Amino acid sequence: MYPYLQFPYRDYRLMPSDFYYSPYSEGWSIWNNGAPEFDERHSLPSQQRLTFVLVHGSWADAHFWDGVAAELRSRGHVVYTPAYAGHGKDPNKKVTHAMITKSVVDFITKWNLRNFILVGHSFGGTVIQKVAEQVPDRIKRLVFWDAFVLKDGESVADEFPPQMRQGFEQLRASSTDDTIMLPFPLFRDSFVNTATFEEAKWMYEGVTPEPAKPLFEKLDHKAFYSLSTPKSYVYFYQDNALPQGEGYGWHPNMSRRLGQFRLIVGDGDHFTDTRTRPAMVAQKLYEASRD
Repeated sequence: MYPYLQFPYRDYRLMPSDFYYSPYSEGWSIWNNGAPEFDERHSLPSQQRLTFVLVHGSWADAHFWDGVAAELRSRGHVVYTPAYAGHGKDPNKKVTHAMITKSVVDFITKWNLRNFILVGHSFGGTVIQKVAEQVPDRIKRLVFWDAFVLKDGESVADEFPPQMRQGFEQLRASSTDDTIMLPFPLFRDSFVNTATFEEAKWMYEGVTPEPAKPLFEKLDHKAFYSLSTPKSYVYFYQDNALPQGEGYGWHPNMSRRLGQFRLIVGDGDHFTDTRTRPAMVAQKLYEASRD
């Protein structure tokens, strides 16, 4: 459900000191493993220029988007990837869903962003639902990528199958600061199932404990379901972070709640492709966002 802060500076070296420096900005291409899509942008048709605000999910921070943001910028788009409360450099794990939402809303208003595509990945879907309620007139389209679309009055945990919920409750109870840390076997099988073992271990080094409370808070979404904002859902077939089954899973279980929406599909898992095939992810997000 789950793993970055980049702003519209094409050269990260020009970023002010309070912006994230990404250790992957110079080296992320090593994860392309020679994949053809690394140079895919050179053969792509001219793209409509868009502005993206990319919202990460749980067990991640704004650096999750580094490779994808670089790809989108190389194609002429403007990309923002805000961090939010309880993640990244914020040491405070005692946060609420409202605090997380406020982080993104404050970022949007601070930079006076308008007519942008708001993308939410995984848990980030619940964030963009609440953000859209507060700044609906600024958003051009909402894009949910293997993301939660909660019903009114639901929590993220309500969407877990019983065994999965019980496991997370046990991990929460065993923590000393009300967080949940993913065990490596769960991360490897559910979040990076298409990665090599070496890639999975490397990505796991960046996983940090997730504040538990926002995952269990029940959210009022009456205002969200009254919005007429255009919506898209991006679904990756091999994404196993949320177990698939009757009444569970990403698509169509989550997507159909959007009413009328554009569906874009891809072949990938929950985390891996942002590192190994960022050009592919960027293209899917563009297809979900263009007019």
